[in-house]
Amino acid sequence: MKVPMVDMLAGYPPIKDEIETAVKNVFNKANFILGEEVTKFEKEFAAHNGTKYAVGVANGTDALRMAFIASGIKKGDEVITTPFTFIATSETITQVGATPVFADIDPVTFNLDPKSVEKKITPKTRAIVPVHLYGMPCDMDALMAIAKKHNLIVVEDTAQAFTGKYKPAGGDWKYLGSIGHCGTYSFFPAKNLGAFGDGGAITTSDDKIYETLKQLRNHGSKVRYHHEMEGFNSRLDTVQAAVLSVRLKHVEKWTEMRNAVAARYAEALKGVCVTPVVPANARHSFNYYTLRFDTKAKRDNAQKYLTEQQISNQIYYPIALHLQEAYAHLGGKRGDLPVCDAVMDTVFSLPMYPELTGEQIKTVTDAVKASVSVAVGK
Repeated sequence: MKVPMVDMLAGYPPIKDEIETAVKNVFNKANFILGEEVTKFEKEFAAHNGTKYAVGVANGTDALRMAFIASGIKKGDEVITTPFTFIATSETITQVGATPVFADIDPVTFNLDPKSVEKKITPKTRAIVPVHLYGMPCDMDALMAIAKKHNLIVVEDTAQAFTGKYKPAGGDWKYLGSIGHCGTYSFFPAKNLGAFGDGGAITTSDDKIYETLKQLRNHGSKVRYHHEMEGFNSRLDTVQAAVLSVRLKHVEKWTEMRNAVAARYAEALKGVCVTPVVPANARHSFNYYTLRFDTKAKRDNAQKYLTEQQISNQIYYPIALHLQEAYAHLGGKRGDLPVCDAVMDTVFSLPMYPELTGEQIKTVTDAVKASVSVAVGK
């Protein structure tokens, strides 16, 4: 049985009428640039996340770039982040003139290790960028304590973790992206809250950051043809905002469905490989379902076997950022971040979307088990 990594059409029929009505309303008004649907979605998105503001932008990469600028990160600054993520996290640091500094990761969550972060702090350090990888919350208590101690900005990269939650010690549950100074999001179609094209957003409760973000996304302008700064052409499309408003109403249900799929995966693969372990103070959004083998050979064998069985799979990420050619000038090498080196050689992501059926889940997990049996010669 073929099993796709993501089935973009599976969840469409139940909301088809809502989507078409919302899009037709935009067409009928022909207000395609920063139309009222954008403002509506921004208010809904901020309210959902528990932040004062949300600013819609063209994509998740722009969200990071503008969040850094609005937070005052500039040339000569150092920004500590994870090497185990998509390059958008680090390239946007470089693009605002700062230098990415890679800390090691936790072997269980695959997220930033706070102890490694603290060791990387220098007089030039200006910010920390936690990436809630795959939808797994970072240890925000520890990271926020480090930030407070050293007077650092925290920009949460929440591209893979919308609807993920974290419960600070002694506090109430918070949505990821609402804990630091800013949260950044991607609405790439395959994300938990996906648009029908590109899109992104930044959340914040800081008035000054919010006002700066609104200018940055629109060529640095508050009033048309008056520019107090240089900015970008990075506005959330009105049609996409209309689609996102509809999908936002359903996303919590979809997250519950993702968690149900994850539970079935974990039960079926118990003792076969290491499945995600979610801390008691965290809610995983399961944008991706990523397991780990005890050797690279088993991981590589699983990838080969599942591909032969027409079961989609992926390695997020085969080459960590500190080892990428783009960052050779930073001098990173194997051994510098040993946990990350080991994790990137052994992780493996399975199909994950809310509508995965029991039959599909069994097909996938049976194939993973078979691949391990082949790998160990049983």
